[in-house]
Parts: sequence; C-alpha cells; structure tokens
Amino acid sequence: MSHLKRQEVPKSWPIHRKGTTYVVRANSNMNNGIPILIILRDILKIAQNRKEVKRAIHDKSILVNTKPAREEKNSVVLFDTITIVPSKKNYVLELNEKGKFALKEIKESESLKKVAKIVDKKIMKGKKVQLNLSDGRNYLSDVKCKVNDSVVVNLKDKKIEKCLELKEKSKAFVFAGKHSGINGIIENLNLEGKIAKLKTKDGDVNVLIKQIMVVE
Repeated sequence: MSHLKRQEVPKSWPIHRKGTTYVVRANSNMNNGIPILIILRDILKIAQNRKEVKRAIHDKSILVNTKPAREEKNSVVLFDTITIVPSKKNYVLELNEKGKFALKEIKESESLKKVAKIVDKKIMKGKKVQLNLSDGRNYLSDVKCKVNDSVVVNLKDKKIEKCLELKEKSKAFVFAGKHSGINGIIENLNLEGKIAKLKTKDGDVNVLIKQIMVVE
C-alpha cells in the first residue's frame, strides 16, 4: 500500500493531524525517517504536489547525501543532507526539541559529511572491520572505534574520516525517547546500566545509551 492514514503517521513527522485522509507511506525507515515528498512539499514548500516532486527527482534536481534522489517515497533519515540543485541550497535533517523532524540550512562543504552512530561491528575476511551504522550504511574501516561511538562519514569519498568516542565530556544528541531533540554534554556513563547522564541547558537528564548519538 502506497499510502498511510494521516492519524497513523509517526509523531516525528511535522505535518498537520487534520487534512487529507491519507499521506505518502515511506518505503523504508518509516519510524526513523521522513519521505522526500513530505520534505519538499510540506516542509521546504518548494513543490506544490507529488507530480512536481517526481519531476524534480526525474531531473536529478534533488540530491540526498550527494547522490540523486530516486523516488519520492524514499526516506531521508537523521543527519542526512539534502541539496536542491537549482537553488544551490543545502540542508541537514535534524530533530527539534519537540521531537519533530526539521531542516537546517548548511554550507555546501557541510553537505559532504554526516555523523552516524555505530550500531554493530563485524570482523570480515582478512580481518577487515565492518562498521554498521545507524543510517543503514556499512563501511570497511581501519578507524579504531566501538559500538555506540559515532563516526564522521565523508559522503564524497565514501569513507570514514574519524571516530567520535562515547565518553564523558563528549557532546551528545538524543534521537529517541521522551527527550528526543535535546543536546547535552555527557556527565556520567553507566555502561552496566546502559544509561548516560547528560547536562543540558534545562538541567540534567538520564537517557538510555541506545537513544543518544555522539556528535561534533
């Protein structure tokens, strides 16, 4: 089914709860991302309807992580970058403090990199290390890092530039749970309890380690 009832859309999608009965259904990562159609039509408002979005995609006017978007139902996930070729504008997908997806305009140089969390780590043939990231991508890398650390990915060169270690004093972003959208500094890590204590502008909060991502 290509549509989703409006009342059933994830709370992170910044769309009105009242309106047409159905909205587009993301073809992947529905709970962790948002379809390109909604980004272009409802958030950026640079297209009036689905037909215009499909035409822009066909003309390769929309880039996601430096690559042409393929379909209007494809999901853009947290910290993915979006480039509007005709206007030469670049954006990154973030979560605001209300837990809603939002776009932040960035420089072209910033659109060539993104941060992702390491969710799994495997040893492959030849003792090569494969890092599986939160955005679904996998990389073979010699960069020393652990599960729950984050990495900075060079989207143009398709390689990991550096590791952002999960440790005290690191900057972290909450991407899930009731504190979604909050930034803070890690004050304490309870690895056994799998909880991190973050110092935020509004005070200290305790968050599950699986719900935070180390950022630059």
